[in-house]
Amino acid sequence: MHYLTDRKRAQGNGAGRQGTHHHWQMMVSSTALVFLVPLFVFTFANGLGGTYEEVLAYYSRPFPAIITALTLVFGTIHLMREAQAAVEDYVHGVAEKLTLMAVTGFAYTVIAVGLFALVKLAL
Repeated sequence: MHYLTDRKRAQGNGAGRQGTHHHWQMMVSSTALVFLVPLFVFTFANGLGGTYEEVLAYYSRPFPAIITALTLVFGTIHLMREAQAAVEDYVHGVAEKLTLMAVTGFAYTVIAVGLFALVKLAL
């Protein structure tokens, strides 16, 4: 028999035993976005205002394409995790499971479509 208090059992994990893991995921993606978003704004601004051929040539270079892809992936995954946390807090039962599946499916669809568009633009 284990003589552990409720606090000792939950310490470092949270009640659902995933709080620390989720927190670190959010901290890592937030830190990455602190650097990626300004880089994306500057690279996107440099590509604005050009003709179609100029934009194709600009995004065929590796730096703007990589910054755009990383910002898309990290931003969408960060948004998905935040939406999942909100759904877990406010929606319960079968509706919660369906909403989580919809949020996850939508996020990965946005990533796939965005990366496909970027590859079509870059190649």
